[in-house]
Amino acid sequence: MDERWLPDLGPRGEGWVAIQAVIFVVIALGGLAGPAWDGSARAVTTVVGVAGLIAGNALAVRGFLDLGPNLTPLPRPRVGTRLVEDGAYGLVRHPIYGGLIIGATGWGLLTASPASLAGAAILFAFFDAKSRREEMWLREAVDGYAGYSRQRRRLIPFVY
Repeated sequence: MDERWLPDLGPRGEGWVAIQAVIFVVIALGGLAGPAWDGSARAVTTVVGVAGLIAGNALAVRGFLDLGPNLTPLPRPRVGTRLVEDGAYGLVRHPIYGGLIIGATGWGLLTASPASLAGAAILFAFFDAKSRREEMWLREAVDGYAGYSRQRRRLIPFVY
């Protein structure tokens, strides 16, 4: 896939962060609209949803902690960023994004919200595009990133 069509959306990618904030609001509010299903299906999705929230938060927090001084809310890496390959980054290239996707899906299942589940699907597509743009910058700025990216999945450990 040719990622060159992906826009910068600001000098450090500020527009990408603004768009993701809007998607998060849609997901959160969708879950507050009330359940769309009940009964035994609701019991199952509640359990799976809680598990998704826990797993997603664990992955995102671990990714956050593993980045250390490299952490930035913006997709363009800081000057002097070093390659992190251990911890959550040993599982997947973008564990914070992956954790947020898993957590958003968990929220949609927990709240029985089609709107939140649709938002989680949109978040997945958005983070896939954002990570591709980010990786163009990472390949330019971080020694060894190209090789690392061929050895790890992009967003969801063991899946994608």
